[in-house]
Amino acid sequence: MYKRNIYLDFSYLIVLAASFGAVLILGAFVAPVVFHSDTILKGMLLNHYNAGIIMGEIFHRFSYWIYFVAFYVVVYEAMIYKMGQRDTILLISAFVVVATSLLFCGVYSPKILSMQALGVEATQSDTFANIHIASEIDFKILAVALVVLFVRRLMLLRIA
Repeated sequence: MYKRNIYLDFSYLIVLAASFGAVLILGAFVAPVVFHSDTILKGMLLNHYNAGIIMGEIFHRFSYWIYFVAFYVVVYEAMIYKMGQRDTILLISAFVVVATSLLFCGVYSPKILSMQALGVEATQSDTFANIHIASEIDFKILAVALVVLFVRRLMLLRIA
């Protein structure tokens, strides 16, 4: 029989909670401040394109963390699944976390960065706007899936 490793379980919950916190902070606080810097900076104007370059770099660096989270979720949940703890909510939310993470890091961020590298005109296209909106939706789904996965895992750990 499997003896639970409390440190592994605790570290998993910390990673999920920290990731949700980071997604929340980046989406709700950092992006609005960067894109509305004209209200904060006096005598210096950061245009929308340059603000986008800054946010792109922030999200590019954050992608490394998100890749780690996706890997950690796959390894941890596969290990627990193999040991007999199967739960539909966990499987669905873990899948959504991994899928949205990989979409954000592997598709949306690189496409946005490559279009930004083409210049201001490329970032004013409908294609760029659609990719950007899709990435925002993906980021919101990731946040919800992280919360669901955290809460459900916490509930099951409390029961075990």
